[in-house]
Amino acid sequence: QVQPVESGGGLVQAGDSLRLSCVISGRTFAGYAMAWFRQVPGRDREIVAAIDWSGGRTDYVDSVKGRFTMSRDNSKNTVYLQMNSLKPEDTAVYFCAAGSVYFGVSASMTQYDYWGQGTQVTVSS
Repeated sequence: QVQPVESGGGLVQAGDSLRLSCVISGRTFAGYAMAWFRQVPGRDREIVAAIDWSGGRTDYVDSVKGRFTMSRDNSKNTVYLQMNSLKPEDTAVYFCAAGSVYFGVSASMTQYDYWGQGTQVTVSS
């Protein structure tokens, strides 16, 4: 069983930075593509960033390009999302997801097999 666990969310002001972490327990972490999704109440969960198993390929949605950076440390079974220049519209619950194939940010939720419980990020104006 693969279980992602997110941490690092919180309340910040516009322009601040946060780094989210996601630790994966269970089976071999290095074999999984990973992604960060986010969701606000009343809206569908949307993908934000994705990374392949090696960390050599990353992809971002346009709204976060140049501000967010996704990375991974396979020796620590951990992926990160560094979020800079945060905006109020970044407010959401952020979820970490693991899947067997890298699709970049064209992936949908159904292409990821394992999900964390989410961490709240709130950006005040």
